[in-house]
Amino acid sequence: MLRFGILSTAKIGRELVVPAIQDAENCVVTAIASRDLSRAREMADRFSVPHAFGSYEEMLASDLIDAVYIPLPTSQHVEWTIKAANAGKHVLCEKPMALNASEIDAVIEARDRNKVLVSEAYMVTYSPVWRKVRSLLAEGAIGKLRHVQGAFTYYNRDAGNMRNMPELGGGGLPDIGVYPTISTRFVTGKEPIRVQASTDRDPEFGTDMYSSVRADFGDFELSFYISTQLAARQIMVFHGEKGFIEVKSPFNADRYGAEELELTNQNHSQSQLFRFQDARQYKLEAEAFSRAAKGEAEEVVTLESSVNNQKLIDAIYRAGEKDGWEPV
Repeated sequence: MLRFGILSTAKIGRELVVPAIQDAENCVVTAIASRDLSRAREMADRFSVPHAFGSYEEMLASDLIDAVYIPLPTSQHVEWTIKAANAGKHVLCEKPMALNASEIDAVIEARDRNKVLVSEAYMVTYSPVWRKVRSLLAEGAIGKLRHVQGAFTYYNRDAGNMRNMPELGGGGLPDIGVYPTISTRFVTGKEPIRVQASTDRDPEFGTDMYSSVRADFGDFELSFYISTQLAARQIMVFHGEKGFIEVKSPFNADRYGAEELELTNQNHSQSQLFRFQDARQYKLEAEAFSRAAKGEAEEVVTLESSVNNQKLIDAIYRAGEKDGWEPV
């Protein structure tokens, strides 16, 4: 069993990732760390975790763990990922890994020097829904792909939420803009060439609250919009010459709808629905990461892929400040 330490008591860890690790077949949570020992103990007791630490450094120095899951604010991801790697721990870090693609170079160096696995936690890449989309595209189920369309929105104007704090790496693009980009890149195996974008910022928070994006992948185009201040919605559609694939609830199926996709043919005379009951993508992510950390052959999100995804996000920010195309 790969032994995980959880770096902080953040909500995503409490509600999604820790329960998934505890239910996984090949890993377990052994320790919780917080800057407040009482909070670490409270969370440890909740999940029957045997060890609690009152500092991140103390847990990283411990031989009780093999790997670290990092759900800290985005602005702290690079720093603590490198510290964990330097401590000889494998690292599963919440997305986005960084706020600028160039920052990931130091993480790659730490990974290689310490010979550990470091992966960005894009749970969608482990989902059977997205792996089915990839296989359908590869099989030519919709013919030549010409356009990908997407949306990811929610409403949050809580001034105390890190998503609305620029100093912590808040904003719509780092939080949810990364999902239409990573999923499109994952299923097509293609990288964008250039991008156009329009971005609006919240006048109070200063974070980007809305972006409309057009990305040129050469053979096809990706267009999507994201917002932190619109009614909640998720959709991804892959449109080809012979049909289209619609992913009903592409990113947070438990909150936005069923884990399913629909394949429709060219003239709408036939439709196939693929359902994946209780796919539990966070559990699949933890198990795949654990196999890879043990040296088994397993597909995980590489830091090189993280660099490419962040380059696109960086380009979207630049494009939002100008008219016309911006190279990625």
